[in-house]
Amino acid sequence: MIKRRQFLSGMAALGGGTMASPAFAENAIESIIRSSRRDSWSDQFDARKGDAKLSASKTPIFSDQTTARVEQAIAEYRNIVSTGGWPVVPANKKLRLGSESRTVLTLRQRLAKSNDLDPSAGNSEVFDTWVDGAVRRFQARHGLPADGVLGKYTYAAMNVPANIRLGQLETNLVRLRSMSGFLGDRYVLVNIPAAQIEAVRGGNVESRHTAIVGKTDRQSPIISSKIYELNLNPYWTSPVSIVKKDLIPLMQKDPGYLERNNIRIFDWTTKQEIPPNSIDWNSDEAVKYMFRQDPGKINAMGSVKINFPNPHAVYMHDTPQQSLFSRLLRFESSGCVRVQNVRDLITWLANETPGWERRQIERAIESGERIDVELSAPVPVYWNYITAWSTNPGVVQFRDDIYSRDGAEQLVSSNWN
Repeated sequence: MIKRRQFLSGMAALGGGTMASPAFAENAIESIIRSSRRDSWSDQFDARKGDAKLSASKTPIFSDQTTARVEQAIAEYRNIVSTGGWPVVPANKKLRLGSESRTVLTLRQRLAKSNDLDPSAGNSEVFDTWVDGAVRRFQARHGLPADGVLGKYTYAAMNVPANIRLGQLETNLVRLRSMSGFLGDRYVLVNIPAAQIEAVRGGNVESRHTAIVGKTDRQSPIISSKIYELNLNPYWTSPVSIVKKDLIPLMQKDPGYLERNNIRIFDWTTKQEIPPNSIDWNSDEAVKYMFRQDPGKINAMGSVKINFPNPHAVYMHDTPQQSLFSRLLRFESSGCVRVQNVRDLITWLANETPGWERRQIERAIESGERIDVELSAPVPVYWNYITAWSTNPGVVQFRDDIYSRDGAEQLVSSNWN
């Protein structure tokens, strides 16, 4: 059976090719023009209804308004549930702009129920620009590629029953209320299920960053702490868990792995370097030692490590594997959080620390020298688990319950494989 990650990767590639093809666009438009039902549509439409509102919001997830807006969304979803919920859209074939099918009639009803499609959009069986815009809006609200193509995983998100979505909102309202109150004039939020970071100042999001967070078997923890230090050109010291789960098996298969990746072994007490060939890699002997990777382009933390005290020995950092940020499912780490455009974030963190403007940071990184930057004013950081929220009136965001914490099997993405 095809895995969700493989399917989504293929869909993303297919979607990109579709948007780039003039022939496809002309054929889709031609099929609409020639349709026998064309005269039943309204000529006025907004194919991107809601997209700008979704992408341009400066309201943080932990805003003063979010709790009230989620409460409003709960009231709306209770009404949807009390009136029978929304219909199941038959997942019998892929649909896109220009498609014609009786399924589109059900799709229109489903999208209208969740306020993604204007009720005045009509009842045509043709997947027109009204429906295309509504599907894109739905996809954006659910963290899916907003390509307007109705495929397997858009169907799966769309067919989660209304009562389950209502329960998800109620569960997350409790989480949001627990974070109410003053979080700091500026702070950083990592929303784990969304794999996204917000840098907030004065109640406004000043930058958002795509993140890579923990795998389901190495979950990123819930954290409330303060960022106090930036390490430029850092060493990477491997946690014991990674030594045991990753490095020992790698060395069993490839004895040259550590040397090729600039990872050296030291005695924790004497700091004396240990030759790799002196260790029995068919045992757990290696867990007694410190594994440290030298600074450089292949360092696991890239050019930057962001430090804050916590009992889990996790942190935020750069990565040499930039291609991971383009994936839809960004649950790839061993618990730490990798940050896209990390230099923008550390410039923001250091902008109240004299002598560390963007130019100085770039020069320090380019030098290759190991440098620690202590922030003049520590910045609060929160790692949290929010799978449903609303920061704009009428726009409810949902994400997969990647760590199975919402209590409903239908919300766990692994069940969509």
